[in-house]
Amino acid sequence: MCGNPENLIRALVRKGTKNLTTISNNAGVDGLGIGLLLAAGQLRKHIGTYVGENKLLEEMILNKKIELELVPQGTFSERIRAGGAGIPAFYTPTGYGTVVAEGKETREFEGRQYVMERAIKADFAFVKAWKGDKWGNLVYRKTARNFNPMMATAAKITIAEVENLVEPGELEPDMIHTPSVYVKRIFKGELFEKRIEKRTVRKV
Repeated sequence: MCGNPENLIRALVRKGTKNLTTISNNAGVDGLGIGLLLAAGQLRKHIGTYVGENKLLEEMILNKKIELELVPQGTFSERIRAGGAGIPAFYTPTGYGTVVAEGKETREFEGRQYVMERAIKADFAFVKAWKGDKWGNLVYRKTARNFNPMMATAAKITIAEVENLVEPGELEPDMIHTPSVYVKRIFKGELFEKRIEKRTVRKV
């Protein structure tokens, strides 16, 4: 569950906001992350790349209690990146000839068929970083860097929770992944569970 903004999600559950559309690689697991929003009945729609280990999400989809938009993972990443870069749409060969392409514009380029995909943008981005300074510059660790930096650019208001909050100037400029220009709010989080979604071990 790397890069999961646990504190921000718990705060949103306490606030009780309803009819939310979430954009996330997956919908967390039962009892953690977006799974908490699902359990509280706060989601109307989820945009992601797979259902994962979340049994509640699967049940809600089958019972038509939530709308799901499944997106190929590479397309998902590029749609977010495009949203942050101000690119309204782009063409990709991924999904052509499948249900992913239904209702979408297609074009041929150099003898190959492509599907037009629209950029993804959000009102709010909740991101989790390993370290940040009080100006809002962020540094991520390992796979927490997969989606957080892109999503930070693709929202009107980006709120960052960090494990370590430091003074301006303490971060090495060459190590900053998200510059402060994209971050509107920052705070030091607490009680990070950092749960492993699916633990596998080998026999010794």
